[in-house]
Amino acid sequence: MENTARIHDPSTYTIEKQPYYVPVGNEVTLFEAAYSSHLPVLLKGPTGCGKTRFMEYMAWKIQRPMITVSCHDDLTTSDLVGRYLVKGGETVWVDGPLTRAVRSGGICYLDEIVEARKDTMVVIHPLADDRRIMPIEKLGQLLEAPESFCLAISYNPGYQSVLKELKQSTRQRFVAIEFNYPTHDLERQIIIHETGLDVVSTDKLLKLADMTRNLKGNGLEEGASTRLLVHAGKLIAKGVEPRAACQGAVALALTDDSDMIAAINELIGALF
Repeated sequence: MENTARIHDPSTYTIEKQPYYVPVGNEVTLFEAAYSSHLPVLLKGPTGCGKTRFMEYMAWKIQRPMITVSCHDDLTTSDLVGRYLVKGGETVWVDGPLTRAVRSGGICYLDEIVEARKDTMVVIHPLADDRRIMPIEKLGQLLEAPESFCLAISYNPGYQSVLKELKQSTRQRFVAIEFNYPTHDLERQIIIHETGLDVVSTDKLLKLADMTRNLKGNGLEEGASTRLLVHAGKLIAKGVEPRAACQGAVALALTDDSDMIAAINELIGALF
C-alpha cells in the first residue's frame, strides 16, 4: 500500500482581495488577541449576521489561508482528517480539510459545528487546548499545529436543542465572540455597498427586517437576516418589483407556513 499523502496547495485557500466587512463591536481586536495567543475562537450568533464574512476578512487581514467546512449530520472524523482512496490503480492518502489547514498553518473554520456528528469532537479537542496536536491514527502520525494555525468554529444558539448543543467540554476550550445584527446605520451602509440600492428602498428593507425580527418566537424561528436583506436589495437593484423581490428573498426564505408567509407579505405590501 502506497503511503504517500496527497497535499493540496495552501495558496488555493488564500483570500487575495479584501472582503467587505464593517466591524460591529470589538470582534476584530478580540480575534487578533486570541490568534496571537494561539487560542481557538468560537463565533456565536444568528444566521446571516456576518460570521462567515468576518472570518474571511480576518483570514485576509492576517494573511493566512482559510479552509471552511460546512458541518452536517453525516460529517465524520474521516471527512475532516482524511482517508485512503484508490486513484489510478494505487492507494493514496488524501488529507481532509482540517489536516490541510494544520499542515499549511492556516485557518480551519467549522461552520455550524453543532450539526456535525459527536465523534468529530474527538479530533477537535486536542487541537483546541494547550496541546495543539492532531492524531492521524490511520497514518500513525501526530501532527503538531504550527503557531500560525487557527481553529475557529461557529454556531447559532437559537437553533440549540437537547440533541444539538455545544458541550461544556468543547465550549470552554474556545474564546467566544458574540455576533448580532448590526445597528441600523451599519446595516444601511452594508446593504447599500453590497447592492447599490438607494437609501429610501434600503430603509424600507430595514423596517421590514425589524418587523420580522419582532416575530421571532411568535411564528418565526429567525427574523430576516442582513444576508436576506442583501439578497432582496440585489433583486430590486436588478429591476425586480420590490414586493416580488421581498416575497422571494425574505418571506419564502424565512418560512414554509402559509399563514406566516401571508402575514409577512402583508408587511411587505404596507412598506412597498
